[in-house]
Amino acid sequence: MALRGDLTPEMEGQDRSKWAYRYAVDLVRELKEKGDFCIGSGCYPEKHPECATMAEDIRHLKEKVDAGCDFLTSQMFFDNNIFYSFLYKVREAGIEVPVIPGIMPVTQVNQVTRSIELSGSFMPQKYKVLVDRFGNNAAAMQQAGIAYATDQIVDLYANGIKTVHIYTMNKPDVAAQIMHNVKDILGL
Repeated sequence: MALRGDLTPEMEGQDRSKWAYRYAVDLVRELKEKGDFCIGSGCYPEKHPECATMAEDIRHLKEKVDAGCDFLTSQMFFDNNIFYSFLYKVREAGIEVPVIPGIMPVTQVNQVTRSIELSGSFMPQKYKVLVDRFGNNAAAMQQAGIAYATDQIVDLYANGIKTVHIYTMNKPDVAAQIMHNVKDILGL
């Protein structure tokens, strides 16, 4: 995965013009020059926070693909319709590489605020209600977060998406529960 990575607060004000890898496309180009690697990179279904418009973001995404990116993994999203719309837009822009949706089961209330700050993800009313109702009960919030992510994955699979990346935040029990929830649907 060729990613620039999130900027830390102390990096925000720095002059990045001299950085070797100012953008992920710089790393993609160099990796392709060094060898025939399979290179993945990230994408933002709701627009990269540093881009003014979705059109600008998709132009940059196309640059990464044209530089040699073989597949894309999306930033998390909580509304599948946003992903479907994004997929349509990138296909219209001539981006034909696989786009893997990134699903993050938010299982703790403190993850909600931090996740939205980093990704700029839209929080649908359905999810806000879930957090409001179960956020004060750690066990219930974990189960509700897993159930919500499972529902997203089932919908993606029903709509022809065959591969999903799950951001588990180093919680193998969360990944195991999701796999248990969808094993029959996926034919595992």
